[in-house]
Amino acid sequence: MRAWQVQELGEPAKVLKLVEVDDPTPAAGQLLVKPLAAAVNFPDALMCRGLYQVKPPLPFTIGQEMCGEVLEVGEGVTGFKPGDRVLGGAPGAFADLTLTGAIAAFPAPASLTDAEASALFIGYQTGWFALHRRANLQPGETLLVHAAAGGVGSAAVQLGKAAGARVIGVVGGEAKADFARQLGADLVIDRKKEDVIAAVKRRRTEKAWTSCTTRSAVTRTSSPPR
Repeated sequence: MRAWQVQELGEPAKVLKLVEVDDPTPAAGQLLVKPLAAAVNFPDALMCRGLYQVKPPLPFTIGQEMCGEVLEVGEGVTGFKPGDRVLGGAPGAFADLTLTGAIAAFPAPASLTDAEASALFIGYQTGWFALHRRANLQPGETLLVHAAAGGVGSAAVQLGKAAGARVIGVVGGEAKADFARQLGADLVIDRKKEDVIAAVKRRRTEKAWTSCTTRSAVTRTSSPPR
């Protein structure tokens, strides 16, 4: 099968090579999946450079999540069968075939395209945990999302709106600002045109604030910033 592999560390455009490798075989508890779409995440670039906390031995196939068709199930797997469309975490997803643990796979919603479903596992899960497990976001609160047009940031905007929050998105550039508005942000601040802190202070209307960055570092204050 074909796979995008990193054989030496460096910039992704220089070190990624399309190569032929052996087809994988699912072990107990695994699914063999044919990726229909695979999402690109920031950790992929960091792994190519050797800067991510997870450092697989060279050579390795890049890609962390996908949407695909189950081709084969490993011993002990229940709840999935060949032909199922799934999404989930799959190290090595940039390939014709990949393996994923059944515990990390979920049925792909029919309402989502392959591309949309492929990006659901990491970004939206990270955003959900940040907003609900760490920040305990409540309806009526104001959520400030940095990098609101990025992977986790765009998920946080949508999840914040779904939770009933008023969402302020911070982006860099007009195209990203337009995208954040399309996602539903109530207010978008372009950091290239405005000072973010000053802009937020001018527009503050809520008494409870939540700040979420794309690294999921969440802080709360009991009153608006001054």
